[in-house]
Formats: sequence, C-alpha cells, structure tokens
Amino acid sequence: MTKPLHCPICKKPVPLDHPEVPFCSERCRTIDLGKWASGDYKIASAIFDPEILDEVEQAQPDVERRREGKH
Repeated sequence: MTKPLHCPICKKPVPLDHPEVPFCSERCRTIDLGKWASGDYKIASAIFDPEILDEVEQAQPDVERRREGKH
C-alpha cells in the first residue's frame, strides 16, 4: 500500500491516482499557480544574490592572475 501525498496548499492527503496530483483540487492547483505568478515562490540562486555576486566579481582578478601564473 502506498502512502498518499499531501497537498502542498491545504495539506489534505491526496491519493496517487487522483487527477489533480499533487494537489487535492483544481482550487489548490490554481492557488499554487497564482503564488508562482505573483512571485511568492522564488528559486534562490547564488549568482543572483547581490552579496555573493559582489564577492565573485572582487575575486575575479585573483583568479585571472593565478591562471597567468602571477601570484
């Protein structure tokens, strides 16, 4: 017997053979889509983090000097 998934919006159990998997209903699927469209969900990326991007740009001259053999 397989364990049901839980709807990511309302947390109700969802059987794997349900037509709206992983959501329990079209309503929850629409709510999730709205969250993506409005920017509530974000995928973090280190390269777009301003602090990390600054660190990478500052370290770039050091990397280039090492490649050229200039320490």
